[in-house]
Amino acid sequence: MKRILLLITFLASTFGLQLKADEGMWLPHLIQSQNYEAMVRLGLKLTPEQIYDVNKSSLKDAIVRLGGGFCTGEMISKDGLMLTNHHCGYDAIQKLSSTQSNYLRDGFWAMKRSDELAAGFSVSFLQRVEDVTDRVTKGLTEKTSLTDRHKQINSESEKIANEVKDSVLHYSGVVKSFFEGNKYYLFVYQTYPDVRLVGTPPESLGKYGGDTDNWMWPRHTADFSMFRIYADANNNPAEYSAQNVPYHPKHHLPVSIKGVEKGDYAMIFGYPGSTDRYLTSYGVKFAIDVEQPSIVKLRRAKLDIYEKYQAQSDEVDLMYSSKHARVSNYWKYYIGQTKGLKRLNVYEKKKDLENQFNTWAQSDPDGTGQYKDVIKMYEDGFAIQNKFQLSRTYINEAVFGVEAIGYAASYIGLANSKKGDDLSDMINELKDETKSHFKDYYKPIDQEVFAAMMRYYSTDIDPSQQPEDFKKLVAKFKGNFDKMAAWIYNKSIMVDQAKAEAFLAKPNVKKLNKDPMYKLMMALYKNYFAAVRPGLSLATEKLEPAKRLFVKGLMEMNPNHKYASDANSTMRMTYGSVLDYYPADAVHYSHYTTMEGVLEKYVPGDHEFDLPAKFIELAKSKTYGQYADSDGKLRVCFLSNNDITGGNSGSPVINGNGELIGTAFDGNWEAMSGDIAFEDKLQRTISVDVRYTLWIIDVFAGAGHLVDEMTIVR
Repeated sequence: MKRILLLITFLASTFGLQLKADEGMWLPHLIQSQNYEAMVRLGLKLTPEQIYDVNKSSLKDAIVRLGGGFCTGEMISKDGLMLTNHHCGYDAIQKLSSTQSNYLRDGFWAMKRSDELAAGFSVSFLQRVEDVTDRVTKGLTEKTSLTDRHKQINSESEKIANEVKDSVLHYSGVVKSFFEGNKYYLFVYQTYPDVRLVGTPPESLGKYGGDTDNWMWPRHTADFSMFRIYADANNNPAEYSAQNVPYHPKHHLPVSIKGVEKGDYAMIFGYPGSTDRYLTSYGVKFAIDVEQPSIVKLRRAKLDIYEKYQAQSDEVDLMYSSKHARVSNYWKYYIGQTKGLKRLNVYEKKKDLENQFNTWAQSDPDGTGQYKDVIKMYEDGFAIQNKFQLSRTYINEAVFGVEAIGYAASYIGLANSKKGDDLSDMINELKDETKSHFKDYYKPIDQEVFAAMMRYYSTDIDPSQQPEDFKKLVAKFKGNFDKMAAWIYNKSIMVDQAKAEAFLAKPNVKKLNKDPMYKLMMALYKNYFAAVRPGLSLATEKLEPAKRLFVKGLMEMNPNHKYASDANSTMRMTYGSVLDYYPADAVHYSHYTTMEGVLEKYVPGDHEFDLPAKFIELAKSKTYGQYADSDGKLRVCFLSNNDITGGNSGSPVINGNGELIGTAFDGNWEAMSGDIAFEDKLQRTISVDVRYTLWIIDVFAGAGHLVDEMTIVR
């Protein structure tokens, strides 16, 4: 998922550009001045205050941030019931499952509240947003060094955040940068730590189509799960306790079963993670030619290893199901994004925009000369960054893509401890980390992944950017990475729970520093900061001010245009319509799918397209109840031209009356370039029709009591 108002790239070769109403991820507190009139023209019936209000309940109060923003959820009852995607709840569901009670495979429905299960993550509600730009940037100029700029911004942001912190009521604040450092806003949240699993369809429905259908349309996936938020007796946040009661939200979304049609108004609220709409042609070229192909290669290698072992054991399959899903999702995403960037000629369009900007900048429109060198700064910065960026990619994807290396990094604090330090808290944390890590760890998989990732690191990364200790280790085993892996995995405590626990019972820093996995991790870790990070920092010194001035200049160059900042895991709103699309010549896709399509894809015994027997029986008999359309069909998923990205998963799709009509879960293959360049004719959001969700809960699962507690609009 992806998008945000791009800097003009697709819109024209002149400065007179026209904003598309469906493009842009907008800050809800600014919609009255930026978007409201356009939203009303498309069909919005609400006032700006009904959407965002600090003092009274509004739509924003029904929107939930999962964790730090890994997904979005929405409140759908006065008793704390929360709806999100199946893939957002996937990790929690997997952790709650066992081979005896496999909730991923079989589904789970709490028939009474005492059956609900602690989910292991928190949720947050946005309280308010404040513009703190003047305070954060006071006294800063373009002559201020990057070090001093960061020091002031970080210091002032921390002060502002601390001013709103309340550990009793779980209030916290964070200051976020917008428009590449031209604006700063404070976001105040209240966090609820007690969240419990209420219901999830079996994986055969919640992940129907698997990797084959991921990012594709037409789609027939029941990508939803349900949780409940709990609070203390005063409705305030509280850690998990049997005495807690369901949270009563300031606002919950009415659920509409009236259905949607082409052209109907649709808006989405959520926490989009990141976009790069202001990326220049230099960044696009590196992404297409180097970075994305590398990520695809590394992730495919991991997936091949995962799948080999998962096919051999139900236990291993359950252990690695969530890990496989995380790796697989963006493996396919980067394949699609590379193709999309090439097919839509994004590099060429970015280049054209930069040429326009440079022509404008050389005229020195404001008499300061501040924009004249921006494009040259980009060119010089990327020339440096491109020498080191691949190493950073491999550190993230290859080196720390090895589970044992990531686990070994958790021991750095212990290794740096001094004689006489009180290590009790640290050791207890490591013991908890050890139990959690090894619950879903299978040594043969990790050993094989290690060998593959180290082989790629050795062959693909410039030797001058590799640590000497690593190169010596490769030479010791004469380039045989399987033997290297076997030796390390035989000797290290980092790959064996019993050895790790025995070590933590009697921790010894000298022994830790001799552990082969820990030694290798530290060699790679230190080398990154010694041989790679300085080069990236040098590039940043040129690129950061270039980005800030480029975006600032664009706004001055086109003063009549409303710009949306890139996504950064803060609440955004996007608006548009339910729409079909034409992906290619002579090809047309309808704006919705039906149960007939689910049955057409059904393949008995297939790991992606199998279906439960009860589901097939109900579908074939068309036992749809009140959830059927006027023609007697059950609609499954639908399309809209909303602008979303990762983090928006689970976001509510809301009609013009403020009612829930669906849950966003994906984007379409033809517009995979959307995080970098929005394509209004192709960009579509894929959502579960809420009527399909309710049908599964009520008719298939027999959990109609959950529907009864919702506010249903017929």
